[in-house]
Amino acid sequence: MACIGRKVLSFFGVLMLCAHFNAGAENATVSNCAAFGTTTWKEYRQDKTLQIQYLLFNRQGMSCGKVMSPEAVKNISSSYYTASLPTKIIIHGFRALGSKPSWIQNLVQALLTATDANVLVVDWIHAASFAYNRVVNNYQEVALEISHLIKELINIGSKKESIHLIGVSVGAHVAGYVGTLFGGRLGRITGLDAAGPMFKHARTFNRLDHTDALFVEAIHTDSDNFGISIPVGHVNFFLNGGNDQPGCTRSSFSTIFLYFPVYDYLICDHMRAVYVYISALNGSCPLMGFPCDNYERFVSGSCLDCKVPFNGSCPQIGLPENNWIKVTPPENENLFLMTTAAAPFCTHHFLLELEITPLKKSTEVLVTLRSERNSDTQDKIKLQSNVPSLKKVTSHPAALCNIDSIELKTSSRFFPRKEITIHKICITQLPYGSGKEEPLCVEDIVLRRNAPWSHDFVHLCTTSNMEI
Repeated sequence: MACIGRKVLSFFGVLMLCAHFNAGAENATVSNCAAFGTTTWKEYRQDKTLQIQYLLFNRQGMSCGKVMSPEAVKNISSSYYTASLPTKIIIHGFRALGSKPSWIQNLVQALLTATDANVLVVDWIHAASFAYNRVVNNYQEVALEISHLIKELINIGSKKESIHLIGVSVGAHVAGYVGTLFGGRLGRITGLDAAGPMFKHARTFNRLDHTDALFVEAIHTDSDNFGISIPVGHVNFFLNGGNDQPGCTRSSFSTIFLYFPVYDYLICDHMRAVYVYISALNGSCPLMGFPCDNYERFVSGSCLDCKVPFNGSCPQIGLPENNWIKVTPPENENLFLMTTAAAPFCTHHFLLELEITPLKKSTEVLVTLRSERNSDTQDKIKLQSNVPSLKKVTSHPAALCNIDSIELKTSSRFFPRKEITIHKICITQLPYGSGKEEPLCVEDIVLRRNAPWSHDFVHLCTTSNMEI
């Protein structure tokens, strides 16, 4: 397994420093409900044995977990665990703060609202809260313990195909190793921004991989820092390219202590995968990805449908049936989508096309889409010199039939004195083949410096295409 670099070590060193000031948070417990564990550096130094507990939730106790051990599975009451129902197993990752992840309860409730299931939360806080490299050294042992529990669940009637592991960061690789121990025959693994440091260059046996379950999906939101940049599932959703997420401010190490809480600040991109997944489970709107070689080709309008390899139906984040898989899922397919800065994160994708009189000098134009039902969105497009046309994928929270107006204005101080003649601008809702791709077009536009141009659309939604 690759050695962790100095930069990454210093990065996680900052997180561990934060733990010194924040350990002990979120210790509140609910009467008669199992409490998630917490730990501190001192406790870990005194006792480095692996400590794991499993908390069981169901629709009768969505906010009140019951402790479940492998030894107690045979005698557990059917009111707590129902073998005929699917089982969702949540595995958290590295915990710099040594405390319960704040998102656990929201994910449990979202899963149980979306489907009737047993939800098991793996609490390995004690082993996940020290130096990052030591946490990584523990992950396979944690996976072995989880596999022991799953074997007991199978012995009382649960089917391998009904087991769904949901792993966050290092927890995604724990889930992958559990899947390896079962020969890839478990039903599903969801990796939420699987950890990159010490895993990117590891063998597939030692990290999450598409062979670890019958279906493996991965959501990437911080590929250039804490997350992994390579595909690790049958389908890999790269949100906004997989790196910097809307609403997550970028920072440098020299200024991070000007922001509080530091920990949340550093992991904003990394944890976005969790919150997007929760939002998708809540089902407020679809979050679908487009297959493409890379994000640049997607944005440039080169990947506009899901005909290959998904038979025209674009994969969605969440728990929809995998009806877009014909016989066997693809291997390491990359999917790209845009999201907004806040929940529910959903946005509609549009193809923006311009036909112009070629310019002698490149310039930038700001395109603003407005809707009374949603906030405005603004996108910057670059018009290259001597290029008569442009394609670009953009997005807006509203469906195309709810876009009220469009505005264009120049954004560069070096805008040529000569006006820009736009012969036609068209906006088409994606994906192609959805039945909603009738474009909105405007012709004969003259755009001048410091003189914004706008156009109101008279285009009402019908019952069939009414969307938020």
